[in-house]
Amino acid sequence: MLQNDGFRALDRQTCLRLLAGVPVGRVVYTRQALPAVLPVNFCLDADSSVLLRTSAGSDLVRAIDGAVVAFEADEFDAETRSGWSVVVTGRAVLLTDTDGHELLDGPDSWMPVRDDVLVRIDSEVVTGRELTGA
Repeated sequence: MLQNDGFRALDRQTCLRLLAGVPVGRVVYTRQALPAVLPVNFCLDADSSVLLRTSAGSDLVRAIDGAVVAFEADEFDAETRSGWSVVVTGRAVLLTDTDGHELLDGPDSWMPVRDDVLVRIDSEVVTGRELTGA
């Protein structure tokens, strides 16, 4: 990438601060050997991992429990042609009360859920970049 191309790499702390300021991101995973992307609302936990709430029997849970996934969130302004994008890559795991997490600590799902569970995506790799206006 050229140095003056309008992109700037973001450090981990800046990425996490930006993630904490938006309510919706996208889980990127594999479903039936094909790439899949699902928008979800989320929050960050004290360890900077991504938390989301979904139904225990959902296709999402079956596809990502124990798998390495990506999680992406962004914010862009079309008028100024500026914004940022952050990607968290890590293992997704279902949390139970026995894991030391209270199920009440995660975000409320914007979708109706049955037998809700929390999914944590460990923030093993956090990358981001910012696009400055043209």
